[in-house]
Amino acid sequence: MFETVREDLRSTLDEIRAAGLHKPERVIGTPQNAAVAVTSGGAAGEVLNFCANNYLGLADHPEVVAAAKDALDRWGYGMASVRFICGTQEVHKELEARLSAFLGQEDTILYSSCFDANGGVFETLLGAEDAVISDALNHASIIDGIRLSKARRFRYANRDLAELEARLKEATEGGARRKLIVTDGVFSMDGYVAPLAEICDLADRYDAMVMVDDSHAVGFVGPGGRGTPELHGVMDRVDIITGTLGKALGGASGGYVAARAEIVELLRQRSRPYLFSNSLAPVIAAASLKVLDLLESAGDLREHLAANTALFRTKMTEAGFEVLPGDHAIAPVMIGDAAEAARMAELLLERGVYVIGFSYPVVPMGAARIRVQLSAAHSTADVERAVTAFIDARAALGTAGA
Repeated sequence: MFETVREDLRSTLDEIRAAGLHKPERVIGTPQNAAVAVTSGGAAGEVLNFCANNYLGLADHPEVVAAAKDALDRWGYGMASVRFICGTQEVHKELEARLSAFLGQEDTILYSSCFDANGGVFETLLGAEDAVISDALNHASIIDGIRLSKARRFRYANRDLAELEARLKEATEGGARRKLIVTDGVFSMDGYVAPLAEICDLADRYDAMVMVDDSHAVGFVGPGGRGTPELHGVMDRVDIITGTLGKALGGASGGYVAARAEIVELLRQRSRPYLFSNSLAPVIAAASLKVLDLLESAGDLREHLAANTALFRTKMTEAGFEVLPGDHAIAPVMIGDAAEAARMAELLLERGVYVIGFSYPVVPMGAARIRVQLSAAHSTADVERAVTAFIDARAALGTAGA
């Protein structure tokens, strides 16, 4: 039987490659940092890394590594259990309490990933008599999580408040028992920030709850790094915050839901990804606690990240590149054609800058881009070198296409 399937799969893979949509995986032989050593999948040697979610440069911070080593000795390697059986240690409860305090929420529940966190919310909270109103550019995990629920589904154009209100009216007139607005805090492919204050105003007007996936914001967005609710002054008005420990908060893995106490308690009782997945490894929980310690005095890291971001965006715009507007550390350089974006990424790697071309289905067809992600670990010289590499790669790409 599989021989027939094999040919179909090979044909599909050939089509992906022919369309320039194939996504190779490069291998690095060093810890995650501003510079990494590429060992396969392109020019070998040390290159500057401008495509990691390591926004604050904490993925290889010596204090985080030391905390992880200590945790292995104290707590062991893994739990070999789910939380409600025998998979809950003191370190898990401590991290949940610290995240709740940091994010200004009543309680927090840990998941093995933010994908699982988003996958566990909607089915648990919403039934067929409820409605979920989702931004069109929300993360795939939100989309998949919504599909698992029986709630009525409404979608509004990215950050379009008029359309959001229209969908809220529709859900209200349709007799929805509960209404939940869900949005990314920062949209990962564009770097755009959701207008949370206005969203919360609409939620108040239509008696809806608000959920924010703040994975690309917590740790470095807002005056204290508490994310987009802090940035917009609505920390007390957002009902559910989901996020990851795998980006600015150390870069390992793990996710969470921080929310009203009753929501978290119900998730502990009925959220399937929580009930049927192993506990977060204790070493990650302990290292994440150290990250939260570091965030208390990370103002200089956030300032340096902001400076790097502004420098890159300004220099690239001056050089004639189209960079989507904003001030977030996600700085998408628009290319358009998928094959051209992939070739540009290869040329940049040859010039010592590691970036990735994003194309369909990750972004819309014809909107391929190189998503540059700045880090506090980058020096000013690193950023300037990246801009020079882009200019040189563009010239080489033009020659190749002539």
